[in-house]
Parts: sequence; structure tokens; C-alpha cells
Amino acid sequence: MLLKLPVIECTFLKRLNRFVALVDVNGDPRRALVTNTGRLDEFMIPGRKAFCTPKSGGKTDFVLVAFEDSGGKGAIIDTRTQAKAFERALELNLIPWLENCRIKRKEITVGRSRLDYLFECPSGEIYAEMKSAVLRGGDRGEYAMYPDCPSVRGRKHIKELMELSKEGKRTMIFFVGALPGVEKFRPYERGDPEIARLLREARERGVEIRALGMHLLPDGRVVLERPDLKVDVGEDF
Repeated sequence: MLLKLPVIECTFLKRLNRFVALVDVNGDPRRALVTNTGRLDEFMIPGRKAFCTPKSGGKTDFVLVAFEDSGGKGAIIDTRTQAKAFERALELNLIPWLENCRIKRKEITVGRSRLDYLFECPSGEIYAEMKSAVLRGGDRGEYAMYPDCPSVRGRKHIKELMELSKEGKRTMIFFVGALPGVEKFRPYERGDPEIARLLREARERGVEIRALGMHLLPDGRVVLERPDLKVDVGEDF
């Protein structure tokens, strides 16, 4: 277990705008914060069971954390929860591709972008960006994919990482496959073909591409399911 959240079961009603959804909590329509800027069309279906956490202040009463998915487990759409769970896994040294690393700084300004992390590792520093991969794909639903819609910001981050790599710095982009049962990551070409192309180029230029899998249990526990998802950015998919 990475985290224990005070989740409340809710029912998704509709998305009011990019950052706010309307959910039913015990028969009462309430506003919930949505931190994930993806379209999330496969989840945001009226009547779908979801999981919220209470919040205080602002124009919303809850945070929409996850939607019920495979086996009753939750697909975590809340990017803040994903980040907190990842950071806890790093602290516990559960991520093999960041063994004995620590967070040196967050929100690093690089060029015209801000990257999520600067890691300090035994082999040196790593500039890294984290992305949420909560679109399921594959014949068996085995893939976690990103993005589900065009992402100018995502393209910019990949380009900045390539520039840093060109300067001799170690760089990484990693994807949080926050879906139960996923085994691999791949870019979603239909969502943004340029992202898929840039990831292939980034790999060739030395940017490390990694992924991990996690999900939410109905009692609020966030579990690291697979610390090292297989990554497929090749052209044959």
C-alpha cells in the first residue's frame, strides 16, 4: 500500500467544465474537482460509479479521484493522487528504474517549460516529467495509453527533454498507468500522433521512457501493481 485515502463512493453525473464535475453523493448533487485535463470519455459516463474524497475551500466540495473499473478496483484519474503515490513508492525504493534515487527538486524550469522532477541518483541527476496514462487499449485491455486528446504541453515537455539530453544530461519521461490489470504502456496515436512520433524520436535521442502501474482499492488504499510496465513506442501497433 502506498496511500490510504478517505474515499466516498459517488456517482458521476456530468462534467461541467474542464476542472469541475457534478457527482451524486448519497443522493445529493455536489461539485467535484477534476485535476486531469484529458477528455476521459471512457470514464465520464453518466451513472458510472466513482470515488471521491472530501475537500475544503474553493468552489468544489470533493475531488473526483477514481472511477470503478476492472474487478471493482478504481482507475485513478486524479493526477495529484498519482503523484503522491509515485513519490511514496520512490521513498520506499519500490521502483527499480529509480533505485536509491530521491527527489532533489520539483517543478524545474527548463527552457519555456517546467518539468515535474529533478532526481538525485547514485549515477547522477535525472530530469524527469510524469504523465498520466489512463486510457485502456489492446485486445485484452493490457495497455495503458497517453494521451487521449492532443497535448501541446506534452509535446513541449518531450522536446525540452530532448534538448537536455542533447546537452549531455540524463532525462526521463515516465507514465503512470493508473488502471487495474495493465501490463504495458504505449502512446495513443489517435489521441495525438505527434506525441507518438516525438516519443520515438526521444527514445532515439537518449530520453528514457518508463512506466508503472497502480490502482485504487474500494477501501481507499492505493496499490502499486506493477513498478515496471513494459514500454512500447515502436511503430508496429
